[in-house]
Amino acid sequence: MRTLKLASYLRTILPIMLGTAIYAFGLLYFIIPNQLMEGGVTGVTILLNYAFGISPSISNLVLNIPLFLLGWKILGGRSIIYTGLGIASLSFFLWMFENMIRTGWINPFTTEHDYILASLYAGVTLGAGLGLVFRFGGTTGGSDIIARILGRKYGWSMGQVILSLDVIIIGLSLFYIREENILYTLVAVFIASKVIDFIQEGAYSARAFTIISDFAPEIADIITKELERGVTLIPAVGAYSKQAKHVAYCVVSRQEMRRLREIVRSVDPRAFIIISDVHDVHGEGFKED
Repeated sequence: MRTLKLASYLRTILPIMLGTAIYAFGLLYFIIPNQLMEGGVTGVTILLNYAFGISPSISNLVLNIPLFLLGWKILGGRSIIYTGLGIASLSFFLWMFENMIRTGWINPFTTEHDYILASLYAGVTLGAGLGLVFRFGGTTGGSDIIARILGRKYGWSMGQVILSLDVIIIGLSLFYIREENILYTLVAVFIASKVIDFIQEGAYSARAFTIISDFAPEIADIITKELERGVTLIPAVGAYSKQAKHVAYCVVSRQEMRRLREIVRSVDPRAFIIISDVHDVHGEGFKED
């Protein structure tokens, strides 16, 4: 049993670490050498590097530790543990690649004429790294923690909070880098978003789960508590057994799919789960009209 649990944890932890390694590589190999930018707390670390020469590995850790502690206190749960893993491993890989660049093991890609190439590869690299991290339930901290806290406290949309923070941080970078580089940064951000969607298997905004189980009310309670998603219990009758039961219906984001499956299987390994693509979702936690 312990071996199975360890294997399960490793199947989650290792991809998150690999994703942060790819992300850190993209930052130090493509973004910083070409004076491009990123959003979120990572963007703040890049700004500090441009303005004061502070190591991104150090500033990333220093900025994220208080956010992580605040998130642990307010949010709790397994997801914040994986966020801590993402923060620590990102800082470690930033430090590792910084040293490899300093000692000459890696020569960053720099260009003076073909910034479109740098921004395209930056977008692919950052998107691939973040896509892996998000797909396995982790984050790199920063804006994600802030957005989740504000979402819980005030009901603000996570997407809107993250977008607002990104706009502010990229706007501040105008004091340190050229407007032209900001435009190339937007190309990198756009490409990264598409790669993240691709890595997470699908371009839809959400997935709908229909869960048929004798323990549907118990599953619904855990989903409501841990994922903070609404669940609808639909009365039903088994055609073969003639037994009355409930069907649970829930819509979640792509990042929450893995955790939702884990919740269902932990309560009822024999549950019947139907996952449907959702093209557009309006309501609390998704798109607000």
